[in-house]
Amino acid sequence: MKTRSRNVHVWKHTTEEGEKREVRAEKFGGKWRIQAKLKSEETWNYYDAPPLEDLMELRRVLWNKYQRKHLSFEDVAAVDQLIRDAGGTVDAS
Repeated sequence: MKTRSRNVHVWKHTTEEGEKREVRAEKFGGKWRIQAKLKSEETWNYYDAPPLEDLMELRRVLWNKYQRKHLSFEDVAAVDQLIRDAGGTVDAS
């Protein structure tokens, strides 16, 4: 029996205040769930409406994986729609 790998994407960055922040995005049941936490925080923050900056970075991560054939375009298109719904615009790349 083949087991499916989880569709989880993780990235880290430093905030303008100099704090390290980790963001995780997981697609489960056709829906994206995004969570983030600062290094100084104990618990994860789960977003019903993720910040546009996180959606844009998720799209960049997914696009890179799609180009290497590690991901279907369907996932990129779904995040494109989330960006549009959040009031952002998506480049053709």
